[in-house]
Amino acid sequence: MDQQTLIHFRRTLHQYPEVANEEYQTAQRVVDFLKEFPPHQLLEQVGGTGIVATYESDHPGKHILIRCELDALPIAEINDFAYKSTIEGKGHKCGHDGHMTMVAGLAPKLLDLPKGKVSLLFQPAEETGEGALQMLQDPQFAQIKPDYAFALHNMPGHPLHTILVKTDTFCAASKGMIVQLKGKTSHAAEPQNGISPALAMAEIVQMLDSLPHMLAFEDFTLVTVVHALLGEVAFGVAPGDAEVRATLRTFANADMDKLTQATEQKAEEIAQKYGLNITIDYTEQFAATVNDAQSVEVIKKVAESNKFSVTEMEQPNKWSEDFGQFIAQVPGALFGVGSGEHHPQLHNPDYDFPDELLETGINMFWGIIQELL
Repeated sequence: MDQQTLIHFRRTLHQYPEVANEEYQTAQRVVDFLKEFPPHQLLEQVGGTGIVATYESDHPGKHILIRCELDALPIAEINDFAYKSTIEGKGHKCGHDGHMTMVAGLAPKLLDLPKGKVSLLFQPAEETGEGALQMLQDPQFAQIKPDYAFALHNMPGHPLHTILVKTDTFCAASKGMIVQLKGKTSHAAEPQNGISPALAMAEIVQMLDSLPHMLAFEDFTLVTVVHALLGEVAFGVAPGDAEVRATLRTFANADMDKLTQATEQKAEEIAQKYGLNITIDYTEQFAATVNDAQSVEVIKKVAESNKFSVTEMEQPNKWSEDFGQFIAQVPGALFGVGSGEHHPQLHNPDYDFPDELLETGINMFWGIIQELL
């Protein structure tokens, strides 16, 4: 496909970003693009706004799933180029516009598959950790049944076009923990008539910060307190409510289970100590992305055949990616593509996906498809 066509498509997506579970126009633009290269089956509204376009041969063979993400971020763009975001407070600050273009750019190549099947999957709500499970749990997805699944993510800080691989954990597991404490408000002049959660909140913050160092974990474990709220801004009122929010992060799923259980138990003990009611909820939950060794070898082989430099990562990425939900079901792998050593970092307001990577991603995915078929 003509490179300028791909760049135009990517920049159009960039201009009209939509955040998690709101990707209606984005999905329609993808569908319109794919209809120029009609798949044998086109599923829409899978898990919300998700799309699965399946191309198949008359000859049997493996079924390969290639996945990308539809959503942008609630981050205002500060770039001033012609195709900057037109939506206030929202921007493609993770490169999902580029990932979509790479996957859509495979469509012309798939019209004459020699054998097997390829499904191009466009997933909503990656940034919140919801989209992969939403698609997997949609009854429409039951008919896909892939044998392998692959995805990529651009990675600033690494040389342009470098392919980054790692067997086992590629991205960390994480979840947002919300601890709510309920006591009893009172007049600030008579705090003894109420039940203040202030000391419990302080103790819970300290506990969360120190817990990874107090217990034995298999690998990297981190708790980051991201928000705390006590009562209201009212000097005549002793508080009766408090909330603490923290991000739990581990490289191993087993460690996440252990960390979750320990934080819940200790928070409940602290609440009980101060006579408080407690509720604990979770949001933005990501399983670790655990790569299959054979699939990583395929990625390396394809990268080398395309004369791309390959870097084997020593440590997983500390950020999370919900593609792990797919490769918990079937063999596969997530790999990285370097987007420049001095390129703005992901989730920064000045970030923009490098168009030079579009052909790199398409060549990698096409090579993986050819190798496995």
